[in-house]
Amino acid sequence: MRVYLDNSATSWPKPPGVVKAMSDYLNDYGGSPGRSGHSFALRAAREVFETRELIANFFNTKSSERVIFTANATHALNIALKGILKKGDHVIITSMEHNSMIRPLRYLENKGLIEISIVNCDADGKINIEELKNNFKQNTKLVATIHGSNVTGTLHPIRQIGEICKSKNVLYLIDAAQTAGFIPIDMQKDNINLLAFTGHKKLYGPPGIGGLCINDDIAIDTLIHGGTGSRSEMEVHPEFYPDRLEAGTGNTVGVVGLKAGIQFILENGIDNLRKKQNELTKYFIKQLKEINEVISYGLNTGEERLPLVSINIKNIIPSDLAYKLDSEYEIMVRAGLHCSPLAHKTIGTFPQGTARFSIGSFNTEEQINYVIGSIKKIIIQNK
Repeated sequence: MRVYLDNSATSWPKPPGVVKAMSDYLNDYGGSPGRSGHSFALRAAREVFETRELIANFFNTKSSERVIFTANATHALNIALKGILKKGDHVIITSMEHNSMIRPLRYLENKGLIEISIVNCDADGKINIEELKNNFKQNTKLVATIHGSNVTGTLHPIRQIGEICKSKNVLYLIDAAQTAGFIPIDMQKDNINLLAFTGHKKLYGPPGIGGLCINDDIAIDTLIHGGTGSRSEMEVHPEFYPDRLEAGTGNTVGVVGLKAGIQFILENGIDNLRKKQNELTKYFIKQLKEINEVISYGLNTGEERLPLVSINIKNIIPSDLAYKLDSEYEIMVRAGLHCSPLAHKTIGTFPQGTARFSIGSFNTEEQINYVIGSIKKIIIQNK
């Protein structure tokens, strides 16, 4: 049996509609949107426009013009952080952040431009709201947090954080790489100013496509300048959105695939997809707790969380466990620090990390039983 449990890295398999939509673009009308006036280019441009509209509705962003296509969530976060923050600004983050958030901020800090405060989370990855409130300063420009941890699966209370930010007239940016498509997000109700997402995880799109949703009239400096297909007579980059933050030929086949992925979610129901994955996650955790040698991290099964479980097994290095699962049992997981060293320091698993099992919409209880049996065999072999 072959079991893919690395859906937090990228979801697999993709829905058939995603594969078909991308194939149709490549085979039937592979023009460059916004660059030409022929029928292929116009059809491609229509697909891009419809996808912007779909995303704006999906996250309840005020305008589809403020949906910016990027290569991934990391790209989106770089646009937001480097485009908004100026010399003297203060930023608040949490100790569960991914390197896609931490590294651009450290870059700006090392340039002497900004200062950073890190709100410590507990061993399960839960944020201390009172500590968050205590970290605001007069020069606080931005609060930037992950929505759901890719290490523990713990979710931050984004609506509560958003309300705090709004009351203090501070911008709120969330990294929704793990939650977009799994947890309903409403940028208006959740008081989110900026939302970074990637398409290849819970939105079921291909790698190489993501986006930044901008909810308000926020001044964001352009990160990349170049061709847009608009105002070609000008030697300076256009100021209007989305062209202001997009340059060069976009990943149209990725946009088309992303559109089909979101349509898959809408057709099946985000709550239905989440319920199935949550039930499998709870079942997996329950089975793991019966194995004495297994140490699992994150919240218990009674609380809302992402469908991923990080574990360690006594006397087995996480990378060795992942290798054995793959080479001997065809079970694919991810071991190590998961690009989140701060999170692993928070939960006490730095520097070796954990082995992460991340469940997707196409996994089954039969597969989970096979994984549990395989873990038990590995433990016996190691004795």
